[in-house]
Amino acid sequence: MMKNRRGIVGVEAAIVLIAFIIIAAALSYVVINMGFYTTQKTKETMEAGLEESTTALQLDGVVTAKTNTTSPQILYILIPVKLSSGKGAVDLGQKSVVVSVYLPNATLMNIYKDAVTANSTDWNTLLSTLSLTNNTAKFAIYNGDIDKVLESNEKAFLVICLNSSDTKYMLSEYQTIKIEVRVAKGAALTVVRTAPGGLKENSFVDLG
Repeated sequence: MMKNRRGIVGVEAAIVLIAFIIIAAALSYVVINMGFYTTQKTKETMEAGLEESTTALQLDGVVTAKTNTTSPQILYILIPVKLSSGKGAVDLGQKSVVVSVYLPNATLMNIYKDAVTANSTDWNTLLSTLSLTNNTAKFAIYNGDIDKVLESNEKAFLVICLNSSDTKYMLSEYQTIKIEVRVAKGAALTVVRTAPGGLKENSFVDLG
């Protein structure tokens, strides 16, 4: 009788032990799974932060300008851009881009109008294609298709037209202009340039 009782107790202990092992295994699975989930979320958060801190557009050439035909002050500014390394296509439609211009005596907020397709990079052709008015900006997408999306094999020219009838909206010698271009993804592209001395009427200027 004593031996039978001891056998039953041993079986009960084994059952309890197995139950503890199963519970411990289940808890371990939950902990490991939560660890993987937390790691994945951390990675996604870091990638999102990096995406927002880098610009989707980068300069791709020299910023140039054109002075007014009747006065030695800068009226047009041209900024060549392309996609930053590793970035996907960027929508340059009117609802997806914000362009702001900070002049010494005035500020122009959200003057962007739209994007068009350009077949040439010639200054006069670009101005004719864009049909800019006072205090406006447009993108001309070169080497692209008909859409308004900038892709890896394309180049875009942001052309800004200041106000030809008000000198406070034009850029004079040794004055500094700051231009911010913000698209749907990433940080804003900021361009700061200072006009050189010796400006002449109806001439082209290299702003570096």
